[in-house]
Amino acid sequence: MTAPRDAAARLTGRAVRAERPLSGSLAEVTLDDGRVVVVKRSGEPRATRAEAAGLRWLAGAGSVRLPAVHGHDEGWLVIDRVPDGRPSREAAVRFGRDLAALHAAGAPAFGAPPPDGPRDAYIGLAPMRNEPGGDWPRWYAEQRVLPYLRRAVDRGTVRPGEATVVERLCEQLPGLAGPAEPPARLHGDLWSGNVLWAADGHVWLIDPAAHGGHRETDLAMLHLFGCPHLEAVLAGYQEEAPLADGWRDRVGVHQLFPLLVHAVLFGRGYAEQALAVARSALAG
Repeated sequence: MTAPRDAAARLTGRAVRAERPLSGSLAEVTLDDGRVVVVKRSGEPRATRAEAAGLRWLAGAGSVRLPAVHGHDEGWLVIDRVPDGRPSREAAVRFGRDLAALHAAGAPAFGAPPPDGPRDAYIGLAPMRNEPGGDWPRWYAEQRVLPYLRRAVDRGTVRPGEATVVERLCEQLPGLAGPAEPPARLHGDLWSGNVLWAADGHVWLIDPAAHGGHRETDLAMLHLFGCPHLEAVLAGYQEEAPLADGWRDRVGVHQLFPLLVHAVLFGRGYAEQALAVARSALAG
């Protein structure tokens, strides 16, 4: 089986000086010119292709920092390492502005994949279909919420009688979604583990599930799993691109998809959270 050092050498064209395991699927490799790269192994080559395409598409906006992709093949991905730093309010405000600029770079449609990315992509360990649509409420219900609701019911994580509250929310999404917005260029999996506070004083993003979507979805993910200096991030974002009135009331609607993904992957606790946010949104 190919080792991380072999994948790094093949995809960078450089000899390898050292290798250090980081986790089961990650390794840090030092090249002969002193650069350090991260080598990631996925059991699903399509996921690797989607991640590489997402990193390149997001980087193409020229706003938020992302590690350069050196190459990928057969489930291996090689990217630059991001040197660790510490969270700061200054970096958070800058990140908020940069994230707004990333979203403003846009996408051809809701659900549009990166130009060289597959439609059958992934969000973390879960499959995610990038099927373009023209209307956000309908697309979000049909392509994000309902497919994962069905999987959660099939696995017994959501009971059949409970699913009706989510189905009702999907029916009422046109009235709950707020003003219509153009498709934004989303990171798509913006939880705190994918937000790196780097030594250069900037925030870098990794592991995208990039696609065209509603910009409030990325922000809702930051709320859902926590982010250092979140209010400073939001302040910077609002300076660059103010959000539509009532956006805080819509956070739960945008959290529904990631919560259902987590319900399928990790169990009942996330299902209960998903049902709670659906009930809250319907209660208004």
